[in-house]
Amino acid sequence: MDDSGMFGTVPQADTAGAVLVVDLDGSLIRTDMLYETAWSALSKRWANALPMLGRLIQGRAQLKRFLEQAGPVDVALLPYNADVIAYVQTWRQQGGRTALVSASDQRIVARIADHLGLFDEAHGSDGKENLKGATKAARLEALYGAEGYAYIGDSRADLAVWRGADKAITVGLSARLKAEAARAAEEVLHLTPAEPRLRPLLRAMRPHQWLKNVLVFLPLMAAHQLDLMTLLQALTAFAAYSLIASSVYLLNDLLDLAADRQHRRKRQRPFASGQLPLSWGTALAPGLLLAGFGIAFALGPLFAAVMAFYYGVTTVYSFLLKRRLVVDICTLGGLYTLRIIAGGVATGIPLSVWLLAFSMFFFFALAAMKRQAELVAEGDAQSKKVAGRDYRTSDKPLVANMAVSSGYMSVLVMALYLNTPGVRELYAFPEALWGICLVLLFWLSRMVMITHRGWMHDDPVVFAARDYISIICLGLIFLFALGGTML
Repeated sequence: MDDSGMFGTVPQADTAGAVLVVDLDGSLIRTDMLYETAWSALSKRWANALPMLGRLIQGRAQLKRFLEQAGPVDVALLPYNADVIAYVQTWRQQGGRTALVSASDQRIVARIADHLGLFDEAHGSDGKENLKGATKAARLEALYGAEGYAYIGDSRADLAVWRGADKAITVGLSARLKAEAARAAEEVLHLTPAEPRLRPLLRAMRPHQWLKNVLVFLPLMAAHQLDLMTLLQALTAFAAYSLIASSVYLLNDLLDLAADRQHRRKRQRPFASGQLPLSWGTALAPGLLLAGFGIAFALGPLFAAVMAFYYGVTTVYSFLLKRRLVVDICTLGGLYTLRIIAGGVATGIPLSVWLLAFSMFFFFALAAMKRQAELVAEGDAQSKKVAGRDYRTSDKPLVANMAVSSGYMSVLVMALYLNTPGVRELYAFPEALWGICLVLLFWLSRMVMITHRGWMHDDPVVFAARDYISIICLGLIFLFALGGTML
C-alpha cells in the first residue's frame, strides 16, 4: 500500500501493535547534527579542525562524541519538521508509543527528546557504534522485534531499516528512492515530498551581492581607459571575485548558524532554516573557491595574491573579527576598497591616492550603516547584546555618528580632489563634477535617515540596488561625470 502526504496535511496514524520510531537528521529536523556540531565547533575554535580529523580516522561514532562536546548546539533553535512533529503527536494521542533513534550522538538525541517531550525512548550512537543503516536495523529488531515498529526516515541508509519495519514513512525522498522504499516495505506513507534545492542554493550563493564586485571596474572608469582588452581583464576579475565571494558567503553562513537563527530575518537563510543541507555548503564552499582561483591565476600571480589576501581576511573575519567591536566595521570597509585595488591590479592601472582615500571613508560609512541597521532591527531594548556581535542596542547613536561623519569625509575628499591639476587633464569641464558631491551628500544623508528609521535592509548596497531614489542618484552621478568629460 502506498499513501502520499502533502506539506501541512498530516495523515491519521495507525498505532496498532507497533512503536513509531523516528529518525533525527533530515527527518525530525531539517538539518544534520554531524554538520551542525562540526561547524559549531569550528566557529567556537578553528583549531578544533585537527582533533576532528583525528577522531574521524577513529570512526564516525568517535567523531560525533567529540563534536557533541566541542560544538554544543542549542536544540531549541534547530529547524524542526512540522509535519513529522504533527504525525508523532497524532500517534501519541491515539495511544501509541514513540522512540527517537538516530546515528547522532546519544547525548544530543536525549537533549532533543527532552526538549520536545514527544518520545518515550531515545537512542543514539554511543561513541563506539554508529547507529546507522544495518546497525540501526539490527538494534530496532532487538528492541521491538521483527516488524514491531513503524519507521520515519529520509535517506538511502534507511532502506535497511524499512525492510524490517511494519510500515515505512518517508520524508523528502526523490522519486527513485520512493520506489526503492516501496519495494523495501509492504506499507509505505510518503509524509512530505522532496524539496527543490536550486533556488535555495542560488540564494545561499547570494548573486545579488556580486553587485559589490563592480568596484573592480572603477579604476578603468576613473582613468578613462575603456579599451576592449582592459574591459576583458576587468570582467575576468569580476568573475573570479564573485565566485570567491560566494564561497565566503557560504562559509560565513555555516559558521553563523546559531546567530542567524536568533535573527528575525536571517533565520530564513537556506542553511539556518534547513532549506539547504549543510553537506551541500560544506562541499560547495571549497569548490567555488577553487574555481575562483583558477580564473584569478589567468590574470597573473599578483592578482591571485590579492584574491588570496581577500580570502584570508574574510576567513579571519568569519572566525574572529566579526565579533570585535569597531574592528568589524573597519574590516568590511577595507574589503570594499580591496575590490578597487584588485581592479587596478587586474588591469594594470595605477590607483590614485585620492581614489583610495575616498573609498576608505565612503565604504567605512556603508559598513557602519550595515551595523546600524542590525542594531535598529534589534529594537529599543537598552543594552541588549546582539547575537554574534560585540554591540549593544544602546550603541546605535555612536554607530550612526560613525556612518555620517565618515560619509561626509568622503565627500570632502572628493571636493578637494576636484581642485587638483590632474582633474583638468582628465575632464574638459571639471566644474560639472561638483554635482556628484551634492548628490553624494544627499544620498548619504538619506541612507542614514532610512537606517535610523528601521527601513534599511541590513546591507546598504543591496538596499540601494532596489531603491528607486538611489538608482536616480546613480544616474545623476553618471550624467555629471559624462558632462565633465564632454562639455
